[in-house]
Amino acid sequence: MSYEATLARVETYFDRTATRRWELLTSDAPVSAVRQTVRKGRDQMRNLLLSRLPTDLTGARILDAGCGAGQLTAILAARGADVVAVDISPSLVDIARRRLEPNLQMRVRFVVGDMLAADLGEFDHVTAMDSLIYYRPDEIVAAVGGWAGRSRGNVLFSIAPRTLALTIMWRIGQLFPRSERSPAIVPISMRDLTRLEGGAGRLVPMGRITSGFYISQAMEYRA
Repeated sequence: MSYEATLARVETYFDRTATRRWELLTSDAPVSAVRQTVRKGRDQMRNLLLSRLPTDLTGARILDAGCGAGQLTAILAARGADVVAVDISPSLVDIARRRLEPNLQMRVRFVVGDMLAADLGEFDHVTAMDSLIYYRPDEIVAAVGGWAGRSRGNVLFSIAPRTLALTIMWRIGQLFPRSERSPAIVPISMRDLTRLEGGAGRLVPMGRITSGFYISQAMEYRA
């Protein structure tokens, strides 16, 4: 399946099928026990990625690629960054825009579209939390390499690690009603990303977060 086809499936899921579920998941509202583990895991992953960025980001321009409902976007803006928050889903971008505190709105430019678009410009840092988990290894390598070429600092992203637990959870997920399923996650091994280590680039595994149905590996790439 091509990048464009996967992008279309992701847009359909988040913008039409699961908007309400993701709005609840990314809020403080009560959710099921399973989704609570996912919420907890996402919180831990967000904090892990943020740990590789300065506390004071005043003057920094950051791309939040696949910003979703804007939780990471809001924290980056609160640290002083000028954020370009892009997502393929207009519904999620609308949620992120509505949730952003008024005093931070001047720091964020929301964009509905492709997170890889070159016309988004150049940045000091790029974050892509769980934005690449639906894509093949070659597409992830191309995406991260492209961001690194337009970033003066690091690219912080996460992948779905190739583990037995994730494979089992994926199979269990196939038993859910079709309306409950997300686009297929593509498990990735470190070997799949070795092409990013060529030249002057350095790929650093930051840590793995496991929380119930949430399993994700944080990565840092610096060109």
